[in-house]
Amino acid sequence: MEKIESFKINHLNLEAGLYVSRRDIRGECVITTFDMRITAPNREPVIDMPALHTIEHLGATYLRNCERKNEVVYFGPMGCRTGCYILMFGNLAPADIYPLVIKMCDFIINFEGEIPGAKPEECGNYSEQNLNMAKYYIKKYKHDLQTFKNFEYKD
Repeated sequence: MEKIESFKINHLNLEAGLYVSRRDIRGECVITTFDMRITAPNREPVIDMPALHTIEHLGATYLRNCERKNEVVYFGPMGCRTGCYILMFGNLAPADIYPLVIKMCDFIINFEGEIPGAKPEECGNYSEQNLNMAKYYIKKYKHDLQTFKNFEYKD
């Protein structure tokens, strides 16, 4: 079998950042997948599941309600628990969604109240949430992203 593109990235050199993971093109439709890498793989602890679950709920809620909601295809966690994927319609670069990601981070950091979709009839694991830890990880990510502006994979 052919090795998939994401496995060809040297994760030992990967830092927190916002990267283009892939572009899928069908006819005139382009979908750009972004790697929202919150922690450095294999060097920092992975995001704990309750915090990652909360980031997923809040990030998806923000993106599906923001000014660019019609461009959003998907937002969800990476299986390795070091970040999330953002899929957007269009042939985009990280700079194209950087302001959107910062706004999403601010939404998560400032969120108070009941986590959207955290009811048994709305989610298959509704009780596994941790808002305080989600805020911790996203504050760190926002700081790292604004400080280092990691937008390209380094080999």
